[in-house]
Amino acid sequence: MLSSAIIVFREVLEAALIVTILMAATRGLPGRGFWIGGGLAAGLAGAVLVALFAGAINGAFEGVGQEVLNAAVLLTAVGMLAWHNIWMSRHARELVGHLKSIGTRITEGSLPLYFIAVTSGLAVLREGSEVVLFMYGVAASGSSGSAMLAGCVLGVVSGVVVGALLYRGLLRIPTRWLFRVTGWLILLLAAGLAASAAGYLSQAGLLPSQAPLWNSSSLLSESSLVGQLLHILVGYQARPTAIQLGFYLVTLLCIAAGMKVGARQETVRAS
Repeated sequence: MLSSAIIVFREVLEAALIVTILMAATRGLPGRGFWIGGGLAAGLAGAVLVALFAGAINGAFEGVGQEVLNAAVLLTAVGMLAWHNIWMSRHARELVGHLKSIGTRITEGSLPLYFIAVTSGLAVLREGSEVVLFMYGVAASGSSGSAMLAGCVLGVVSGVVVGALLYRGLLRIPTRWLFRVTGWLILLLAAGLAASAAGYLSQAGLLPSQAPLWNSSSLLSESSLVGQLLHILVGYQARPTAIQLGFYLVTLLCIAAGMKVGARQETVRAS
C-alpha cells in the first residue's frame, strides 16, 4: 500500500503542479476551464489507452518504447509551454488591464487556449502512463489488489490536495505580478521537462550515455519531498549529465529570449 501511495502521489502531484501553474497563469480568461478540463479528460483517456497497450508500448523500439513515449510527450509539452510564455509576455499588460473584455480576443483566435488544453492533457497522459507501468511493477512484486487500490486512492487525494493548496497560494499574488511569477515558473518548468526528456532519450540509446557531472544527493536527495518538488518546479536533478544540463540551459535561454522579445514588442505597441 505504501509503495503504491508514494508512486501515485508523486505522479499526481507532478501533473497537479503543472495544471495549477497553468490555471493561475490564465486566471480570469473566459473559456480556460473548458479547455483545461478538456485537456485533462483527453489525458485521462490517453492514460487508459496506455494501460490497455502497456505491454506493446514497453516492448516497442527494442524494449525502450516507454522512454521514447515519455521523451516525445515531454518535448511536446516544452513546445506548448514555450509558446504560451512568449504569447503571454506580449500581452501581459493588456491582460492585466482588460481581463473582462479578453473574451473577444479569444474568439478571434489571438489567444491559443487550446495550447493550454494540450499541455494539461500531456501532463496527465505522461503521469498516468507512468502510474500504470509502475503499478504493473508493484503488482509483480506480490502486492495485493486491495492494498494497491487503497494506496492509489491515498496518493491521488494527497496529490490533488497539495496542488490545490499551491493554487490558492498563487491566487494570493496581486494580478499585476501574477503573470510575471507564473511566467518564470513555467519557464523553469519547461527547462526541467527538457532535461528530463534528454534523460529518457539517453536511456533509450538515442542520445549518448554520460557520467553525471556531479552528485548532490548527500545535500538534497531527489527522492525526498523537497527534492521531488524542486525537480517538478525547477528541474532539480541530483545527478545531471552534460546533455541534460545542455537541454536545460538551451531551453531556458531560448524561451527567456522569446519572452524578452515579446515584452519589447508589447512596450513598443503600448507606446
